[in-house]
Amino acid sequence: MTAPRNRTPTCSVLATAAGDALEGNAPPADRWLLVEHPGPWGRVALTQSGLGADAVRALSAWQVGERGRVLLVRRPGRADRSGPRRWFRIDSRPGHESVRTGTYENDSELPGALTAAGDPHDGPLYLVCAHGRHDICCAVRGRPVAAALAAAEPGRVWESSHIGGCRFAPAVVLLPHAFVLGAMAADDIAGIVADYRAGRVDPRWVRGRSVVAPAAQAAQHHARLATGATGVDALAVVDVAPGPDGEWLVELADPACTVRLRERHVLVDRPLTCASSSPARMRFFDLVDLRVLVPDRAP
Repeated sequence: MTAPRNRTPTCSVLATAAGDALEGNAPPADRWLLVEHPGPWGRVALTQSGLGADAVRALSAWQVGERGRVLLVRRPGRADRSGPRRWFRIDSRPGHESVRTGTYENDSELPGALTAAGDPHDGPLYLVCAHGRHDICCAVRGRPVAAALAAAEPGRVWESSHIGGCRFAPAVVLLPHAFVLGAMAADDIAGIVADYRAGRVDPRWVRGRSVVAPAAQAAQHHARLATGATGVDALAVVDVAPGPDGEWLVELADPACTVRLRERHVLVDRPLTCASSSPARMRFFDLVDLRVLVPDRAP
């Protein structure tokens, strides 16, 4: 009889066991460009998935110039792959949230999607990282969540290439606001969708909003817990100021709060992605002080 094979736990299993904090871990992006590309996707999706060199150069330059993210996307399951493919250009900046969309038939048309007027797309979009060639956790944990989302929100769900933070799989992005979520199960999807449709987010799953600096993402998380604020526009960032000894002072509004955090970095003897090695360096934002500012009452 063959002895059972010893398998190393995946990065998301190790992160769950260690209780890694989600907050402060949303990847930075003010804008997003989603390009329908059914695959196969290479490990580095944009450059290793067969897109033409001119399109790759234009999309890469846009990412840098616009603080953007370009992701390849496909419909969950065995969707029909015939006909023109879609693109979506999303502005996630507070007060500018919008989605424009169009179609393309060959790669040479993709640079035009960066500036085309496109058509307005009403309502939310949902991304779920399912990029197994980048990290197996994203495929194993992401695809069931993508299927559950597609059942709850038909036509609004896309599997995507690498979002970031594989150890928090499944990674979900709520667009256009660009809240990045993690570590939920398929059974949690109904509540997540209902909340976002109603203009709310549940801090249990929120890694942060991509338009916000990491320290402010963590500050918003702690302020949501302290105040009970769940609105997508609540706790707007007024100021983020670094201090001595790794401290950050973050001022938030609606409701008004000041949050003091201490950033620290720790070496851990485990990989933070399935493709990396240990030891690895993790960043934490420890809560030092949080004050909810109550306006003076009129006499």
